[in-house]
Amino acid sequence: MVAKAAKAAKASKAPKPEKVFIFAWEGADKRGKRIKGETRAANLALVRAELRRQGITPTKVKKKSASLFSSRKKAIKAGDIAVFSRQLATMMSSGVPLVQSFDIVGRGHSNPSMQDLLLSIKADIEGGTALAPALAKHPLYFDDLFCNLVQAGEQAGVLEDLLDKIATYKEKTESIKGKIKKALFYPTAVIAVAILVTAIIMIFVIPQFQELFSSFGSELPAFTQLVVNISEVVQEWWWAMLLGTVGTLFFLANLWKRSRKFRQILDKLLLKAPIFGNIVHKAAIARFARTTATMFAAGVPLVEALESVAGATGNVIYGDAVLRIREDVATGQSFQLAMKQQNLFPHMVIQMVAIGEESGSVDDMLSKVADFYEEEVDNAVDALSSLLEPLIMVVLGGLIGGLVIAMYLPIFQMGQAVLGK
Repeated sequence: MVAKAAKAAKASKAPKPEKVFIFAWEGADKRGKRIKGETRAANLALVRAELRRQGITPTKVKKKSASLFSSRKKAIKAGDIAVFSRQLATMMSSGVPLVQSFDIVGRGHSNPSMQDLLLSIKADIEGGTALAPALAKHPLYFDDLFCNLVQAGEQAGVLEDLLDKIATYKEKTESIKGKIKKALFYPTAVIAVAILVTAIIMIFVIPQFQELFSSFGSELPAFTQLVVNISEVVQEWWWAMLLGTVGTLFFLANLWKRSRKFRQILDKLLLKAPIFGNIVHKAAIARFARTTATMFAAGVPLVEALESVAGATGNVIYGDAVLRIREDVATGQSFQLAMKQQNLFPHMVIQMVAIGEESGSVDDMLSKVADFYEEEVDNAVDALSSLLEPLIMVVLGGLIGGLVIAMYLPIFQMGQAVLGK
């Protein structure tokens, strides 16, 4: 019921929110003291009305012209939503009314795009819209899971508690994403630098040595000749290689967005990848457990909860498995048995769920599973970083050292020939 209501809210087309501008104003308060400040509003009349409501007599109100840099709005990231969730949960638990909470958090946010989003939601709430439908108008930032939890909290009258659970959930999931990015960023950055340095050597350095070698008048060593031949190809076709690389990356990124089949293949390969696959497995289980526990604790029925959980695992293979679990549970099968049939979840996870079903504490058991696997991901990322650092140094040393040796081999050979004479 909760999921259907959220979907209905999302499906209803909302009017496009008014564009908000920044107005600089000057005026006098009730004691006649001159004050000035800035206010965000859709037009001049709203600014004057807001100032009069605060007991300020405006003498000068002017729309601020956006500078070159301030006009470029920053994108809203998932981290911004996580921070907002915690701020709203804190405000609500402190007794601050919902509309005022949105006003305080929105006006105090450093990202103008986030300000516009929150103030737009605040305007909808002031107009009589409930929080869940107001959030559902912005599906790019608030997914079905977020809206379902909020709606469950509103219906049960425990919105403050649910907001706190949502904030914890968002913080945990963003932490997991950060750890995965940390595991991938370091080797990717080093490989990119290695390719750049190698390209510079091939295009600019080796040709200088090539001119020197031509004056020797003797045949080059096989290794040096191979490097020189590769350098000639790179010098002539570097532009084609660059375009091909950029084009391939763009094509794959576009294919990943549009093709579910491609995402399935890629996620399957990721799960089977050596070293990285283990981290991806543990991260998917952690997110599955954390999301299911949060939904279950909110009172959302398991069958409805699993539909939202499927999209939150971060992996298509696990997402499809969760949807199959949902179908089995809907037909009356136990949760732990449905999980066991997927051959994806470790024995420990299934046993914890079985204990939770018997004791009526599935959410507590899944929370413990999530805590365990989040810790496992953290440890695995640290271990991977420790392993990769010397490995990458060896690879880089071998690559750059090999090029240097190739360039100096003819000089060594010439020196030996001179000494032999």
